Amino acid sequence: MTPPGFKYAYLQPLFADIERLRGKGAYRQLPAPRPSSSLATDDAPLGPYDASTLIRNSFTAAVAHADALRRIVLHGEVDPSSPWTLMRGTLENLATATWLLGGNDRAERRHRTLRLWREDMRNRAQHEEDTNHVPGAGGKTGRERVQDIDDLASSLGIQGRLAKPEAGKLIAEAASGIGLQPRQVSAAWRAASGFAHGRYWPNLRASMLRDAAPGGPDHVLMALVIDESQHRPLTQHTHAFLKHVQSRYTMRATAH
Repeated sequence: MTPPGFKYAYLQPLFADIERLRGKGAYRQLPAPRPSSSLATDDAPLGPYDASTLIRNSFTAAVAHADALRRIVLHGEVDPSSPWTLMRGTLENLATATWLLGGNDRAERRHRTLRLWREDMRNRAQHEEDTNHVPGAGGKTGRERVQDIDDLASSLGIQGRLAKPEAGKLIAEAASGIGLQPRQVSAAWRAASGFAHGRYWPNLRASMLRDAAPGGPDHVLMALVIDESQHRPLTQHTHAFLKHVQSRYTMRATAH
């Protein structure tokens, strides 16, 4: 249940923006870029492996994670882990969209886009192999699509290996790109990841102890609740990414 005295006012600005993205039976998505826009120009030679698809998917997934947390809080059952896990998913997706919208120039943005698409198709291939899935007539496997992406990068003269984007580096680069402090954002994200993976250390560093009792000769049982002062920075960083993606995408999807 929600810890006594839990005040979630710090979540309300984010929740208010998320509520505005709730439509009837679905979340409001970012629109497709206009044909003459800067983003459409980025995407033009990429074919189906465009940036706008990845950005829009990441944004919608982020909204869904944040809205799930909103519903948990409003229902009054806030455990010490789920707010971290859901906000982590929100931040990672919004940071990804921010990273794809950033970059120093068009070549760098296309490189980032193809790096992420390559990893997406590599993961697809792994799933196909795990499930013994074979595409239908005329379809391509994930492995074949990985090769297509490599070939596309080569044909566009994109320099550098299409390495898997590492979440930590991506988040730090995205944070720096919008004026946030990368180490502060990374610290909040690491704590959230620790909760998501069931690690021990974040319970001691980012939770609040409510009670403790002997649990045996060599261990203690602890009653932990969410520490608002620790979760607040993660929420604020996430909200900053949300606002940036909305404004930056709108500008790049509409302007030349």
